[in-house]
Amino acid sequence: MSRLLTEELRKALPKLREQEGAADPVVFAKFFFPASGWTWLVTEGQPEGDDFTFFGYVIGFEAEWGYFTLKELEEVNVKGIVIERDYCLEPSKLSTCLSNLNLQ
Repeated sequence: MSRLLTEELRKALPKLREQEGAADPVVFAKFFFPASGWTWLVTEGQPEGDDFTFFGYVIGFEAEWGYFTLKELEEVNVKGIVIERDYCLEPSKLSTCLSNLNLQ
């Protein structure tokens, strides 16, 4: 099992497009890259082939909704620094997560 995608998270995540149209969707996981301001707030996800596709709010060069895969996240390694998961995050509304990041 992946260090980013536990079995518990896999079971909790709504499938892709299940929260479509929600004004304030629930965020189930937060991934971040410690060497930058990049953050991925995961709202949905499902297996696709030999990978796992997530959907969520991505804060990087821009802040936007998008799809990203587990494989893409796990391939990031800059001099030993890898993408981490915030294991303290409890599922909560996107507005709450953005407020906690001081981005709302």
